[in-house]
Amino acid sequence: MLQPSGLEWTDPECPVARAVDLVGDKWTLLIIRDSLDGKRRFSEFEKSLGVAKNILLDRLRLLVDRGLLARIPNQSGARSQYELTDAGRDLFTLILSLRQWGERNAFTAGESHSVLIDPSTGQPVPEVRPLSADGHDLGPDQALLVKVGQSLSEAAR
Repeated sequence: MLQPSGLEWTDPECPVARAVDLVGDKWTLLIIRDSLDGKRRFSEFEKSLGVAKNILLDRLRLLVDRGLLARIPNQSGARSQYELTDAGRDLFTLILSLRQWGERNAFTAGESHSVLIDPSTGQPVPEVRPLSADGHDLGPDQALLVKVGQSLSEAAR
């Protein structure tokens, strides 16, 4: 479990709030996106993102401190590389969901954008969607939030 030092949770009992506390910044999400795409060096992130060096350095340090990236020193001692940890790789589904949401909602019909392909089929990665235990599509109206200390019947009221 990720428990970064000095981090106060916005809403300690909410998984969404904790996740946002850990990765809810534009630059951190884009660094994770680029890491999933194979970028490892500071210069690669800088070129891809066009972000100021001080901001990039701050976000890389934050991602290392929060356990999402590991800093791997170069054998010569200069220019470390950054690798995703298991927790960082686990953000693939989040990045994929954001990508697919963006494809549906942030582009006009016919507007060009990058495409994430399954190399084994050559086809776009299928849409991520939640399913019920019996395999049916699950929308927000079919899900129920049960807060800490609530029973299922209390949450259903």
